[in-house]
Amino acid sequence: MSTPNSPITVSPSPRRVVVYVDGLNLYYGLKSAGFRRYYWLDLRRLSQSLLRHGQSLAAVRYFTTKFAPDPSDPGRHARQDAYLQALDTLPSLSIHYGYHLPKTRTCPQCGATISAYEEKMTDVNIAVSLLNDAQDNLFDTAIVISADGDLSGPISAVRSRYANKPILVAFPPKRASKELVRVASGNFRIGRDRLRRNQLPDPVLKPDGYIIAKPQRWS
Repeated sequence: MSTPNSPITVSPSPRRVVVYVDGLNLYYGLKSAGFRRYYWLDLRRLSQSLLRHGQSLAAVRYFTTKFAPDPSDPGRHARQDAYLQALDTLPSLSIHYGYHLPKTRTCPQCGATISAYEEKMTDVNIAVSLLNDAQDNLFDTAIVISADGDLSGPISAVRSRYANKPILVAFPPKRASKELVRVASGNFRIGRDRLRRNQLPDPVLKPDGYIIAKPQRWS
């Protein structure tokens, strides 16, 4: 019990962390590593597992684009939709969408015209969110899950303007970027064990009772 003359000890507030997830960069990293069984990833639990002592998770921001049509895999849209619905049940997690831009490419070997799609806006959305959150003082530390070198500019700009706010980069499996290593406050790789330990339940139960099952192809 303190006396009138004894010093008052004030516990420091937890340092707030916001995690920014480049959804398709993470997905293609998992795909390259052959980690299909880990696609049903609980991004909030994963983000929580990245924190250090004295940190608290303020928010998870997930940036993605809905897959473009693929005649060779017609079920891909349904699998992605199930995952997005499951993520939407997680507290403190928001989903931010870009879009696919149709474009054509010419095969250098045969000269045939090939229809393709280019992902747009994801890196811009991450950059804007990172800058706005820093300006609004919503985090003390940021973690960016991506290996997209295009994010080196925004990360560098935010670090230059807000030198007291470290920005760490977490590389997905089979992904890396020298540019991000250069500009970030630190970097590390998300390993298989961490992915395995942080999976969503199967099934996920929505508040209204609707059941979301993990796609069989991801088992």
